[in-house]
Amino acid sequence: MKELVEIIAKALVDNPEEVVVTETEKDKAIIVDLKVAPSDMGKVIGKSGRIAKSIRSVVSAAASKTDKKVIVEIDN
Repeated sequence: MKELVEIIAKALVDNPEEVVVTETEKDKAIIVDLKVAPSDMGKVIGKSGRIAKSIRSVVSAAASKTDKKVIVEIDN
């Protein structure tokens, strides 16, 4: 899941070298933490959170084969 989020985020932002994705596993959940440059936050979140919601939808669809829930958190 980490690689998927990283590819999507790097395609959206102006500073792809500042994209950092970490993945931690807790019980039956995988938490993917996405960090981008402050100037790129708007591009990753989108108007009314539409892009962030789309990223989460794609990741949850990719995770449907596993028995784990994937949570994508966006930080700056």
